[in-house]
Amino acid sequence: MMIASLLRRGAWMFLLASACAPAVNAAQTAAQPTLEIQALDGKTFNLAAERGKWVIVNFWATWCSPCIAEMPAISKYVTAHKNVAAIGLAYDRSPRADVMKFARQHPVTYPLAQLDMDDLPRGIEMPAALPATYLIAPDGHVAKRFLGPIDAKLLDAAITAPHSPSSGTAGRR
Repeated sequence: MMIASLLRRGAWMFLLASACAPAVNAAQTAAQPTLEIQALDGKTFNLAAERGKWVIVNFWATWCSPCIAEMPAISKYVTAHKNVAAIGLAYDRSPRADVMKFARQHPVTYPLAQLDMDDLPRGIEMPAALPATYLIAPDGHVAKRFLGPIDAKLLDAAITAPHSPSSGTAGRR
């Protein structure tokens, strides 16, 4: 009985630690992720084509309240900063029609796409929790990873911070 209790407690601690652990380590951060995906509007978003700009790669879901709350801030930020692009990736098993309806109800100025949860892209790390955002530097490396909602203040701080692919600037917010 005591062993079973310890195993349950150990499993709980593992799950808790896993949920709190950053999804990207410093070595992965230095990499230049790739992502090419068809947006909900039918156009293709290619991360490589955005080189020279900062790119916000935001993972969200239709059922995620903090995700929904941060979308207007990301939209406003992209509109106000010509050197910043964004892509919103629906990390969501909802039917495509539901995601399309959600996009119409929550319009943004950047493209949205729905990930195929059975065939996730291999060019970028998938998040451990939502919302999750990767800030890609103009040279293509991951400059910062955020777990939880983001806003203009956090984006400004991350963009103006010193960056290098090997600096390991990724971390929990």
